[in-house]
Amino acid sequence: MAGAIDKRLQELGVTLPDAPAPAANYIPAVLSGSMLYVSGQLPFGPGGLALTGTLGAGVSIEDANKAAKLCAINILSQAKSVLGDLDRIARIVKLTGFVASTADFGDQPKVMNGASDFLVEVLGDKGRHARSAVGVAALPLNAAVEVEAIIEVA
Repeated sequence: MAGAIDKRLQELGVTLPDAPAPAANYIPAVLSGSMLYVSGQLPFGPGGLALTGTLGAGVSIEDANKAAKLCAINILSQAKSVLGDLDRIARIVKLTGFVASTADFGDQPKVMNGASDFLVEVLGDKGRHARSAVGVAALPLNAAVEVEAIIEVA
């Protein structure tokens, strides 16, 4: 039987993919006590990596915003793979977003709104979180965005 969060995802037309496998020597998500730490997720969608490149050098804020949402979808996939039931999420505590950007690009928070808005839309107040949005020179696989999460588990 699907839980409330699964039902909400279904209402939004979002199907969680299988949790992406790690690309190197790390664990994609670690449950320690009541905290779930989800490693940085790239914007993988059904067709592979959805967005590459650099903000301020050809990649639009709108496209990167959508990519950040994909990262959040993958965070939920990782959470489900560890927890079994997304209804165990008590709250998204913190997101850290990394945005591949030029030195003069300063709209990283607008990009990260894609992940933040999605999590609030799915989880309501449990999705409200602290956040950092950091500009970086490059990300793995030339991804435009990467997002990691800290989640409190009930």
